[in-house]
Amino acid sequence: MTHFVIGDLQGCAAQLDLVVERCLDLSPHARFIFVGVLVNRGPDSLGCLRRIRAMGNKAQVVLGNHDLHLLAVAQGLRQPGRSDTLSDLLAAPDREELLDWLRQQPLALMAENHLIVHAGVLPQWTTEQTLALSDEVSSALRSCDWTDFLAQMYGNEPVRWHDDLRGVDRLRCIVNALTRLRFCTAAGEMEFDSKEGPGHTPEGYMPWFDVPQRLTQATPIVFGHWSTLGLTLRSNVIGLDTGCVWGGKLSALRLTDRALVQVDCPQHQRPG
Repeated sequence: MTHFVIGDLQGCAAQLDLVVERCLDLSPHARFIFVGVLVNRGPDSLGCLRRIRAMGNKAQVVLGNHDLHLLAVAQGLRQPGRSDTLSDLLAAPDREELLDWLRQQPLALMAENHLIVHAGVLPQWTTEQTLALSDEVSSALRSCDWTDFLAQMYGNEPVRWHDDLRGVDRLRCIVNALTRLRFCTAAGEMEFDSKEGPGHTPEGYMPWFDVPQRLTQATPIVFGHWSTLGLTLRSNVIGLDTGCVWGGKLSALRLTDRALVQVDCPQHQRPG
């Protein structure tokens, strides 16, 4: 089965249509995996969710930070940001169906022996542990009291993983790693302020994928979230956030042979 993994959409539905069309020209029976941040900042978050949901089993999604933000805003647990472009989605007649579908999605998944996440993986986690920890968050999001979890999800603490973490601290640490991580220390202490590329690494930190002896080195990991990093193609690390909403490109990669499909995007938001 052929899979294309598609980078951060951020509400760029027109570019989604175009990149899917070009992928299907190459592989007519392909399926698609989205690395999260389907919504926000771009012009048509509603269109993105409707299109991907309509793909049914031909599409898989991992959740990113903006997707979780949407869920929190929709429940009145978080105020919209000044740069948010979610109003059409929140006013849509099918809003509840779309939001319910969204919260069923995981934070990590495997496809063709690749681990797919939105942001990163802590160095202490194995591939199997990463998937299991994603399942813990999914259970909270799918439960009848999921809004209680969302209400406590935000915050930077704890900044370092411990296997004995419990309750909301445990879930928050998992969410932050899988949906927000860029830099960490060799011991896995996370840093959340820096958004620049590796040329501006904070002192004492490094990109999460450069931590020596991280336990997922043998598993190729595909991620997004880091537009200032740009397209990254290593044997075991694939970064696909190429700044669609900032006037860059929307990127799709075929996992079988790493064939790359890209479409140009107009700038919808100013960086910063």
